[in-house]
Amino acid sequence: MKLILRYLKPFAFAVILCIILLYIQAITELSLPNLMSNIVNTGIQQGGIESAAPEAISRDGLQFVSLFMTDEDISQVNNHYKLISTDSAQAKKLADKYPILKDKPIYLLDKEQTDAESLSNLENIFGRASLTFIRLMQSINYTELHGYDNSSQNDDSAMLRDIDPSMLYRLVQLISQMPPQDFEEARKKADSAEPSMARQVGTAMNRLFYSELGIDLSTLQRNYILKAGLYMLLVTLIGAAAAIGVGFFASRIGSDAARMMRRDIFRKVESFSLEEFDRYSTASLITRTTNDVTQVQMVIIMGLRMMVRAPIMGIGGIIMALQKSVSLSWIIALAVIIMIGVIAVIFTIAIPKFKLMQKLTDRLNLVTRESLTGIMVIRAFSNQEHEEKRFEEASRELRDNNRFVNRVMTVMWPSMMLIMNLSSLVIMWAGAHEIERSAMQVGDMMAFIQYAMQIIMAFLMIAMMFVMLPRAMVSATRINEVLDVEPSIQDKKNPAVLGSKVRGEIVFRNVSFRYKGAETDALHNISFTARPGETTAIIGSTGSGKTTLVNLIPRFYDATEGEITIDGIPVQELSQEKLRSIIGYVPQKTNLFTGTIESNIRYGKENASPDEVALAAEVAQAAEFIENMENGYQSPIAQGGSNVSGGQKQRLSIARALIKKAPIYIFDDSFSALDFKTDAALRKALSKYIGDSTILIVAQRVSTIMNADQIIVLDEGRLAGIGRHAELLQTCREYREIAESQLSGEELA
Repeated sequence: MKLILRYLKPFAFAVILCIILLYIQAITELSLPNLMSNIVNTGIQQGGIESAAPEAISRDGLQFVSLFMTDEDISQVNNHYKLISTDSAQAKKLADKYPILKDKPIYLLDKEQTDAESLSNLENIFGRASLTFIRLMQSINYTELHGYDNSSQNDDSAMLRDIDPSMLYRLVQLISQMPPQDFEEARKKADSAEPSMARQVGTAMNRLFYSELGIDLSTLQRNYILKAGLYMLLVTLIGAAAAIGVGFFASRIGSDAARMMRRDIFRKVESFSLEEFDRYSTASLITRTTNDVTQVQMVIIMGLRMMVRAPIMGIGGIIMALQKSVSLSWIIALAVIIMIGVIAVIFTIAIPKFKLMQKLTDRLNLVTRESLTGIMVIRAFSNQEHEEKRFEEASRELRDNNRFVNRVMTVMWPSMMLIMNLSSLVIMWAGAHEIERSAMQVGDMMAFIQYAMQIIMAFLMIAMMFVMLPRAMVSATRINEVLDVEPSIQDKKNPAVLGSKVRGEIVFRNVSFRYKGAETDALHNISFTARPGETTAIIGSTGSGKTTLVNLIPRFYDATEGEITIDGIPVQELSQEKLRSIIGYVPQKTNLFTGTIESNIRYGKENASPDEVALAAEVAQAAEFIENMENGYQSPIAQGGSNVSGGQKQRLSIARALIKKAPIYIFDDSFSALDFKTDAALRKALSKYIGDSTILIVAQRVSTIMNADQIIVLDEGRLAGIGRHAELLQTCREYREIAESQLSGEELA
């Protein structure tokens, strides 16, 4: 997690913007079920009438409904409603909206004097009064009023449908003669009912009052539904825009963070000494730079899109669902508990396999790389079948692991869907009972179902993140392992500086070297001096330490004991960049880069002129075969130089080193693929081109080094002899044995 936070730090502003957009998206999504509920409840069931407190009511209507209010309620109503007479200026303005004003005065709600709290109180007052009337009517014979038996009537609002207000007003005299205890009993029943029930009956009563005022109820309903629908569409568009914005910024942040990770890994690997490369395989480093970074990138993207949004959706969904119905909340709680249990079981099984996945990917990459790079050897020994079995085994293990994980994870989605659908069924069953007793409206039940789905989906999103997190955490750990490596070879804080003119004198003083983990030294107590203008050759049997010795000069490894100096300055005191800039190095294993012949030679000196490129190629004896190619110096070089021969690769590598015109040249067995004629011509041209540079040549052939100014003979990491060819033939048994195995008697004489 620290790795992810470290790479998200530069994008703090964008991350904050993502969180804001996620919040907007979550709020819009949480608003949609509520808006849909309003359309169903208010727009369809209540005919577009939003409040149980009428905006306007006739004088007869107010007198009628006041019969069922307490004195305190009547006082509050009188404080918030004002009488509009037919001959007032305001009546002329409102005549189109309330046609009854042409003939009769009305009471109008004073909105300037009515705040939200007062309006809520008025809704309760009118709702209770309307419900008191219904309960009172249910206690007497209602057949005369509506024409059917009320004994089976369950919907209180239905009792007010299609009634002419004048029929209600004719009941005033009858109601006024009823015993006070009947009023009290009806009022107690109204007070004990659900608040939502009272408000539903109140809005139904308002429908009668509005029809009396001459309001077009169909237009009122249509306008409300259109207004609510347009608002719902606007909220949806805002949510969609926020979702698009989150997706855009999350993708940018994830891809940029991944790019920075790959850059840092690559830079770190470039700083590795050969000791670190011995610790990590190339295949593993490639996997960490590609596959592991991709896993972390996906977690960053999905985390920004889901991990922040899921808690908002879950918590917000719970709050909104509780606002719709507390009595049904047990269904959501039960669904969440079951879901957490299912997720816990699945993760317990799957997480160990996630951790194994990256190791198996490493192994598959290793086998693939070995097979592809060693294809010629494989074919030469007809071992294709063996390599196919190795690849098949590594691939099968990865496949089986992935298949197991996928099989386990495929159980999760159907399980979540089953829980969601069962929850919906239970909510419908329990909600139907709530609707039956008027404790809940149909729209509220529909909204509650959607909120339940959002809560479950929020937990599902969290579950999906937990699916990705284990593998990503393993990948992050592997990336950190590379980034946290302290290279064994580092520059001093204040490195020494060579003079303006580097002579290139190299001195080994009692140098020993042992590979990490080895029991014996690879080099032991080596001392010699390589002087400018001279050629120092190094020869010895296979495994004697020749390449190890020259690798100590550019600090690919650091000596375990002793000291190596250049112009009197220990190489450890110089910066690696400066040290290597004065060395022209041709490695034992030649390597060319994808590009052209010219770009490969220029690799040693980017700003080299065409004449310098041509001269380096000529000295390296490469000019002839280059000019014979169709495109000359612009001829393409395939990956690893696979489209040129071994000798041509060596000559191009030599040209790449020569173009530097460095004070020091190291040729690590760089003439082995050359024929004797080319070898001789190259050495002759080198002596003229290099001039006063210090030359170190590692060779297997005595003929290549017999004219060297100094020959160093190594045997099992120890200095067996040092001197010129003729001298060593007399004084060094190991050298003479090598020479006798390669040269004729005349050449030895």
